[in-house]
Amino acid sequence: MGRMPGPYVIRGSVSLPEAELMWRFSRSSGPGGQHVNTSDSQVELRFDVANTKALPEVWKERALERLASRLVDGVLSVRASEHRSQWRNREMAATRMAALLAEATAPPPRPRRPTRIPRGINERRLREKKARSETKRGRSGRDWS
Repeated sequence: MGRMPGPYVIRGSVSLPEAELMWRFSRSSGPGGQHVNTSDSQVELRFDVANTKALPEVWKERALERLASRLVDGVLSVRASEHRSQWRNREMAATRMAALLAEATAPPPRPRRPTRIPRGINERRLREKKARSETKRGRSGRDWS
């Protein structure tokens, strides 16, 4: 197996810089075989959002604000241990990190412009409501005696 596929694009021309990624490997929990006690297949990927030069300043502020609950001293951490292969776990972690940062740095949605309900629609609703009321009123057994 060769190099990691990359670069992991966050959005546009901005991508995760390999030099700023910190990798840590450990043994995955869960069942395994003879191979389980010898391979460090769990991957922890860390990225210092607060001190990075890869993100534009506006994106960095957005990411720090939106990911505040996930950051420890400005560092974002992602773990992957789904696969038995360390290689595939590395790919998963990097993809997850890029997706998290893409979501966190996205521009805020446009504010909704309030619109009025068209008069015709409101009148039709009231007409149908009145017709339904007449139908129900006609069901009362008052004049059946």
